[in-house]
Amino acid sequence: MPVPIRRPIVALTLSCALLAGATACGSDSTTKDTAAVAATAPPSPSTSAEKQKFAKTRFVANAGLAAGATYQWIVKPWKAGKFKKGANGHKLALVKAGLAGTFAYNRLKAAAKNAEGDPALSKAIAPLTAGIETLKGLPSKLRKGDGTDGAVSSFDDVINKVKDAGKSAGAEVKDQVPSASQLTGG
Repeated sequence: MPVPIRRPIVALTLSCALLAGATACGSDSTTKDTAAVAATAPPSPSTSAEKQKFAKTRFVANAGLAAGATYQWIVKPWKAGKFKKGANGHKLALVKAGLAGTFAYNRLKAAAKNAEGDPALSKAIAPLTAGIETLKGLPSKLRKGDGTDGAVSSFDDVINKVKDAGKSAGAEVKDQVPSASQLTGG
């Protein structure tokens, strides 16, 4: 069976690129490793304008991911009755809800930190930081299946308050469902 001409050309090109890259990586004693120099240099201080530059955007992204995870893997299965004992897929739904709860808590904490960079957002989100802290123990309750009704309503309430606070500060939050790798990676 004849091999298309394209394969050997691609293989030859890749081989030449690897060979040229390997020979170019040699160093003499007079050159310094720029990566090592850059790693030891102190970070340049950022101005308050740079900190605020994307505060609203990061807030909207983090709060949106928290809202999407909460709705997709906590509120929706709860409404469908998946958290009731004996329901089909009960244990899997509880594990997913626990992971989603941990993820949502993490993203809400990040959103609160992002809100500090914008004056309007920081005023709107400040009363909610205590509510976000109350969510800390709820993911483990969801994983165990203890008090799922209260945990679900707590998550839903805090998410809705964060969305309202963002909207009042001019940063409307829309649900963004995270991927499974984002959910497990944190």
